[in-house]
Amino acid sequence: MTIQVSPSPIPNSDAVSLTSTLLDKDAYLTGLLNQVITTRTEGWLQELRDGAANWVRHSTIPTTREEEWRFTNLSSLQQVQFHVKTQSIPTDIPALIPEAANSRLVFVNGIYAPELSAVADLPDGVVISNLAGLSESEQEGVRQYLAQAEGAQEVFTALNTAGITDVAVVWVAKNVVVETPIHLLFISDAGETPTISQPRCLVVAQMGSSVTLVEEYTNRRGAKSAEKEEVYLTNAVTEIWVGENAQVSHTRVEQEGAEAFHIGKTAIAQSLDSRYTCHAITLGAKLSRHNLEILQTGEQTQTILNALTMISGKQLADTHSAIALNYPHGTTKQLHKCIVGDRAHAVFNGKVFVPKPAQLTDAAQLNRNLLLSSKARVDTKPQLEITADNVKCAHGATVSQLEDDEIFYLQSRGIDENDARNLLINAFAAEVINQIPVLSVQKILLNTVNSLKSLPND
Repeated sequence: MTIQVSPSPIPNSDAVSLTSTLLDKDAYLTGLLNQVITTRTEGWLQELRDGAANWVRHSTIPTTREEEWRFTNLSSLQQVQFHVKTQSIPTDIPALIPEAANSRLVFVNGIYAPELSAVADLPDGVVISNLAGLSESEQEGVRQYLAQAEGAQEVFTALNTAGITDVAVVWVAKNVVVETPIHLLFISDAGETPTISQPRCLVVAQMGSSVTLVEEYTNRRGAKSAEKEEVYLTNAVTEIWVGENAQVSHTRVEQEGAEAFHIGKTAIAQSLDSRYTCHAITLGAKLSRHNLEILQTGEQTQTILNALTMISGKQLADTHSAIALNYPHGTTKQLHKCIVGDRAHAVFNGKVFVPKPAQLTDAAQLNRNLLLSSKARVDTKPQLEITADNVKCAHGATVSQLEDDEIFYLQSRGIDENDARNLLINAFAAEVINQIPVLSVQKILLNTVNSLKSLPND
C-alpha cells in the first residue's frame, strides 16, 4: 500500500454554505459540530474549518459494524450531551515536569492558559506558543502544515479541525538541538455539566533538528481519583512533521478521569533519514481510543513505538496504529503492552504496510498482554501487509496471566503473595516506562503504576 502526502482538498466556503443544511447525516454528530463551532474568523483558518465542517456533515459516528471500530462501541458516548465550557484556572493541577520549567504550554478545556505556562530562555530558532501568540510570518509557516497530514478526513479528526480556535505550536528550525524537554499539558476541568474540548498540537522539526516532547492529557485530579468524577470528552489531534535527518522523541500520557471519554489522533510524517520515537502511556478514561499513524516520506527512516496500557474496572482502551513504509531501508520496532484487570477491555490493532518500493525494510511488531482477572478481555490483531520481496519483517502477540510458579518463587523468598503479584506487574510495565527519556516522567509513571494496587485477579 502506497500513501502519498498531499493536502486534503478543501471545498470553498460558498459550497459549504450552500450544502451544509442538506448534509447532516448524523444528528448526534451535528450536535457536537454545532457545539464546537463557537466563532468565525476570516482568512485561511476559517476556510480550513469550513472544509472540515462540511466533511463532518457528510459523516456519521463510527459503529461496531465497521471493521476499524468493531470492538469499540461508542453508544455510551452518544448518550451524553456535551457542551463547550469556557476556560477556568484550577487551583490544583497535576505534577509538573521540573526539566520543562521554562518550556511548558498549558491548555485548560482546550484554551491556552498563560498563567500556568512558562516559555523562557529558548534557543534561537525554537518557537513554543499558541497560535494566537505567533507573528504573521510564523502563522504563514503554520498554514503550510496544519491539517495537512494524512487521515485529515477521519470523522473525529475533521471534527477537531472544524472547531479549531487555537493550536499548541512547537517549531524547531534547521539544525537546532533543544536540550530540555517541552511539556504540552492539557487539563480538563468539566464541572457539573459534561463538556467537550478539542486540543490541537502542531510540531515541526526541520532538517537536522532534535527535540523531546511530553504530551499529557489529564483532569485536574488525574485518573482514578477518589472524588466524584466529571464526565467530559477530549477529542485531541497532534500532527508531527519530522524533517530530513531530524529526531523527535515523543512521550504521550493519557491519564483522564474515570468517567471521561478520550479520542486521540497522532499523525507523523517522516522525511529522509529521520528518527521518531513514541512512548504512549494509557491509564485513564472510561473509554479511550488512540489512532497512531506514521507515514514514511523518504528513505532510511527509523520509527520506534513503545506503548503501555494499564486499565481496570470497566475501562475500554483501544489503540490502532498504522505505519506506511513507502521507501527502502526503513526500520520500525513496535512493542505494545497491556495490563488488564477486573472487567476491563483492551484492543490493539497494529498495521505495517510494506509495498514493493520499500525494499530492505526491517519491521518488527509485538503485542504482549497480561490479564489479571478471568473476566478481563483483550482483542489483538498485529498485521503486516507486505508486497516487497527483500525485507525482514516479523510480528506476534501473546496473552497470558501471572504465572503461579513465579509468584511461588517470590513467596519462597519471603515476599507475600500480594507484593509478589505487584512486583511482577511493575516489572512488566517498567520495560516500557524505563525507556522514556525524561527521568521525572519515568518516576511519576512508576509511582502511578505502583499506586494502582486494586487490580483484582478474579
